[in-house]
Amino acid sequence: MIRHVRIAARAVLAAGLLVTGALAGAPPAAAATAPTALAASDYTLTADYHRFDTLNSALVTTLGTSAVHTVMENANHTRQALPSSFSVAGLSTGFRFDDGDNSDCQSVPQGITTSRDAVGTTNSGNYDGHQLVLVSWYTKDGCDGAQQRSRITLADWDATYPNTYRKILLVEPTGTAEAPDFKDIPIHAGGVSWYGDHLYVADTGRGMRVFDMRKILNTDTGGTADQIGRQSGTTYYAHNYAYVLPQVGTITAQTTAADKLVWSSVSLDRVSKSIVMAEYTCQSGCTDYPNRPPRAVRFPFATGATTFAATTTASQALQLPWYRLNGVASHNGRWWFNSSGQKQLYYWTPTAGPATFAWVSGGESLSYWEDTTNPDLLWSLQETTGGRNVFAVTQSTYGGG
Repeated sequence: MIRHVRIAARAVLAAGLLVTGALAGAPPAAAATAPTALAASDYTLTADYHRFDTLNSALVTTLGTSAVHTVMENANHTRQALPSSFSVAGLSTGFRFDDGDNSDCQSVPQGITTSRDAVGTTNSGNYDGHQLVLVSWYTKDGCDGAQQRSRITLADWDATYPNTYRKILLVEPTGTAEAPDFKDIPIHAGGVSWYGDHLYVADTGRGMRVFDMRKILNTDTGGTADQIGRQSGTTYYAHNYAYVLPQVGTITAQTTAADKLVWSSVSLDRVSKSIVMAEYTCQSGCTDYPNRPPRAVRFPFATGATTFAATTTASQALQLPWYRLNGVASHNGRWWFNSSGQKQLYYWTPTAGPATFAWVSGGESLSYWEDTTNPDLLWSLQETTGGRNVFAVTQSTYGGG
């Protein structure tokens, strides 16, 4: 693990944040009914990485781009240490957003991925010179309002750099080649995966939206907070954001099963070179979510590529015995599922069977962090207003090697 993580881990220990169970491993509860296999051939994806090529070329020419290292050199928010009140078994390190983002009832963090997903362990997992934790958010038009837009935050995770992060608005290109424009993307952004240069953001009822981290556009921070897109000539506003990331393509899901997939969370599995997704469903009584058992499905990338083929058939599909799932991760044949409603983390392999562990409240997505010299980690985060902790636990605490 990088120097920053080791330093942060020592600080956590010094502050006494690790609960006693973390030192000995979190004891699992009694095993639940295990996932069962579904027909993987029932689930397919159609990929289009070039849907917005003409518009994006025009936007790049008009606005110019900033590389990730430039964005981070201009990071303007400072992350905080985890509070002393936060504890979870196997805690290794983590941070909290600044006070404004921690208490913002309109914007809510959801998905998590890292530059270790993007590039692996090479060069300590640096992308464009930075090791990063990336979190997806959605913003409502009021504390109890409708989804209005979505964004990501890039947080430096390397002692070489300041403890800072930067917000980047996600946008969909519109307009024409002669007058290119963009608009907000009002999705839940419940999961996010970074692989190579592409960022995959869950779009609940459709599949995923694709973004290219090499195409971060520069915008004018003037105007009013409600202005978005082209105003006149070459002036483009983005709710006072300095950077926007335009969508480059779509990953659309199809199924021959009775119910279409609900893309509640996604995660990258670097071992099998695939993205796994899971559904948030209820056992009964929900009006905004399906009342049925959830599924998890694995979709492989094209052989030797960091992109999907034009058409992809799932390589694995599971029916799950757990409900209200906000996060999923898989690595080397092992699976983890987070349920915020139950405050539990479920672990399963076909050979070892299921296990259930106590987990945090308000837990969201999961991301697997590979390491060549230190224990592998699971990253996660909490969405609760006033308690938005982003944290990593030792993977071995939750299901072994």
